[in-house]
Amino acid sequence: MPDVPSEKALLAMSESDYMDAAQQAFFRDRLLALAKDCEQELADARQALQTPPQSDPLDAAADEEACRHQLRFLARRQVLLGKIRQALRRLNQGDYGYCQISGEPIGLRRLLARPTTEYCAEVKTRLEANERHYAHS
Repeated sequence: MPDVPSEKALLAMSESDYMDAAQQAFFRDRLLALAKDCEQELADARQALQTPPQSDPLDAAADEEACRHQLRFLARRQVLLGKIRQALRRLNQGDYGYCQISGEPIGLRRLLARPTTEYCAEVKTRLEANERHYAHS
């Protein structure tokens, strides 16, 4: 198994090293850590939802609102966990780091900012413009 570079060392690598074994190891570690954190947050949120509130009936509305927030948080985290798992699958298949539409490299800086991204910046910008266009139609 290759040594896992630091983020600084990763950014100092040449373009010819893009998605070599060391960079793949770096992103695998990062994605696994994100998945672990996400799974822990989901478990904590589920536990909080299972614990019945010990408040007085007048606080029921506040408890219900807090429950709604927790459910939205759970839904967002569940989606994120799915994206992390998809990114790990792409990494295992050798597709990670490359745009799913153009096939161009996504770039290290973009992957560091959003390790689950599937698209290079140009394609993502075009997709968002299309979404805005169709949303207003």
